[in-house]
Amino acid sequence: MNIEASLSAVGRDITLRDAEGEVVSSHRAVISPLRYKNKMYLDGVYTDVGFNSEGHYLCICPPACDLTALGDGEYLRCSGTDYRIDRAEKVYFGDEPLYIWAVIRVIVKEDEQ
Repeated sequence: MNIEASLSAVGRDITLRDAEGEVVSSHRAVISPLRYKNKMYLDGVYTDVGFNSEGHYLCICPPACDLTALGDGEYLRCSGTDYRIDRAEKVYFGDEPLYIWAVIRVIVKEDEQ
């Protein structure tokens, strides 16, 4: 199975970035909003001005884009939007990773709250 070919056809360009914003790697991935029933177990963030849900998304990416092994401060960027990885896991086909799925959340900068 070649998930990279499928993601190349239907995915969007993403970049993994380090804490300074430098590109670590580039890939193609599918990013889809999680609907309310899918994210009932996820918390939003309370800010000084109230509740901010930040928006949760499902990200499907190739095994080379290992979101399970990110370092401190690393994040994902797609179409100018930055995302924090809340949870990521590898999905296997036999003994080989087939793809990575992750729950990602829009990063809300302090001045945007």
